[in-house]
Amino acid sequence: MTLRELREKARQVLDPVVFDYVAGGADEERALTENERAFDRYALLPRVLSGSEERDTSAALPGAPRVSPVLVAPTAFHRLVHRDGERATARAAAAEGAVLVTGTAATTAVADVVAAAREAAPDPAVWFQLYPHPREEVTAELVRRAEDAGCTALVVTVDSPVFGRHTRDLRNGFTDLPPGYAAENMRDLPGAGPGALTPIPMSAVPGWPDFAAVAARTPLPVLVKGVLHPDDARLAVEHGAAGVIVSNHGGRQCDAVPAAVDCLPAVTGAVVGRVPVLLDGGVRRGSDAAIAVALGASAVGVGRPVLWGLAAGGETGVRQVLSTLRGEYAHTLALCGGRRNTDLTPGMVVRKGGTW
Repeated sequence: MTLRELREKARQVLDPVVFDYVAGGADEERALTENERAFDRYALLPRVLSGSEERDTSAALPGAPRVSPVLVAPTAFHRLVHRDGERATARAAAAEGAVLVTGTAATTAVADVVAAAREAAPDPAVWFQLYPHPREEVTAELVRRAEDAGCTALVVTVDSPVFGRHTRDLRNGFTDLPPGYAAENMRDLPGAGPGALTPIPMSAVPGWPDFAAVAARTPLPVLVKGVLHPDDARLAVEHGAAGVIVSNHGGRQCDAVPAAVDCLPAVTGAVVGRVPVLLDGGVRRGSDAAIAVALGASAVGVGRPVLWGLAAGGETGVRQVLSTLRGEYAHTLALCGGRRNTDLTPGMVVRKGGTW
């Protein structure tokens, strides 16, 4: 099945409230829509007589030296869409050589996610996405659990000072997980009773010194996710970030922001190669990934398509999403005369309808 067909299969098998949770964005969903539309405004100018029968599409990322250029972006509550949840996603990502970013809001604890990934590959790359907690001891415990589980990097999400206003969820009355589901990484944290859950807060309190403290606390590389402004990219590097992820949270936070890919060139210009820059938001084709790489991204993340695949076919469905996107990307690289990811350059990207 194509990604579009997987999306429709997911719509058919999921409770409409759950499908709306996965598919929806903030407010009028302008940012969500723009994430996908933006890629249609770009075109690639291929080079000719420069290719090779042998191509290397592997990406070098923090804690993941040779992985697919398409990774699994952090998304919450996988068990809502399939009974095997994050375990199935982890096995699929590991089998496809892709980084899995498992999140604070996963319905499977990080140690169990990494264990599932190791069922499919001996040395999988699993990163842990973290919302900084206003209580330092809670953040420290979450970091320790990720380290003990065997995660190879941390991803600190910084674009959520408050919860986004999700119109579909408010209309459906979906404001909490149903019985039997929980954000398992938030169980048994400092200040909570045995077996109790600590809420995941959205807080405007943390600042760059707090990010720097997380980076200094752990031997793991720490990436910052949710950057759109080039000045914030510079600040991230100055405060110890090992990578910058250009993202508008899949259009689920501020509905007035640009598409993520439109922000990518300015961010890569600000970072000037000091750390890898990644992108998530709106990637639906391998050619979208190629455009992002040409504009300076080391890799791209996909979120909703992974959940479509998980809902439609479990582990097999996730593998299909990742292998399809990776295969389309490699095909596009070949058609553009490339042998490796770095052969895709900004000069090969034009705006459709513009002058060359």
